[in-house]
Amino acid sequence: MSDDARDIPSGLNTALVLGVVSCQCLLLWTASHCDGGWMLAVVAVMFSLLFLTSYALMHEASHGALHRLSAFNWALGALAGATFPTSATMMRVTHAVHHRCNRTDHEMFDCYYLGDRVWLKRAQWYSILTGMFYLIIPVGAVLVGFLRPLLLTRVFKRTRSSSVLYDDFDGRTLWLVRLECLVVASAFVLLFSNDVLEPGPTVLLFALGGLHWSTRQYVTHAWSRRDVIHGAHNLTAGPLMRVVLLYGHWDLVHHQHPTSSWIELPRLGTTSVAPIVFWRQYLSLWRGPRPATEPSPKVLPDLSVAR
Repeated sequence: MSDDARDIPSGLNTALVLGVVSCQCLLLWTASHCDGGWMLAVVAVMFSLLFLTSYALMHEASHGALHRLSAFNWALGALAGATFPTSATMMRVTHAVHHRCNRTDHEMFDCYYLGDRVWLKRAQWYSILTGMFYLIIPVGAVLVGFLRPLLLTRVFKRTRSSSVLYDDFDGRTLWLVRLECLVVASAFVLLFSNDVLEPGPTVLLFALGGLHWSTRQYVTHAWSRRDVIHGAHNLTAGPLMRVVLLYGHWDLVHHQHPTSSWIELPRLGTTSVAPIVFWRQYLSLWRGPRPATEPSPKVLPDLSVAR
């Protein structure tokens, strides 16, 4: 597995984080002080697009590919995470689990075995498509930071998707999760209490951004081969979405080169599998989970997805 993280565009990424976060804050302020109607609708659409870019930048930080200096990589990732809002450190740790467990039984949301509770699999699946999965992210950060023993109880350990998700947090990462949660919560309390932001429009923008993010979360993995590294798709994307996603539509390429910077993905994609049509793939998700036809691959011990 090649490592092209040496090509990290630290300056560009720094400018992107500062620019995207500033634009998100401006949109939140505008939504809080406009009269609603068409202006609120335009602001909401713009915010939902930037929401994906903010996540893409936080994702870069998860792989140590946002900035060459680790301290700046963490700080910029945490700043991007603040407008999600969640803990970037929690996302880094759980995202590493994703790269180790991709397409294993721990992340088999699109398929079910004989004997599985199909109604539960369907409920889980459609909760992802309808935005409910997003709620887990900010709530999960608080639970990891302050109530992690609860996540290690038998109830969570018996569930395939969560049985390994919270095992890799050590003392340092837990303190970082707590710090990030407290800073984000304090910032929003100050903004609300000083009437800089209004709760209603703010929640609306995050709800729409979360829906946009959540409904796309499994589109690059559904129906792919059950292989930890190669179990993903490259998808087509128009010019706008390529920029918004920071080339995140090259997800198979990303799983094959997890430490490569986003700017390298199109080049690496020239030697990868051809992209499949996004809308055809996305609409197929709404048909629901299918019976599993392949066994689970083995969980990988370490992929070194971050430096």
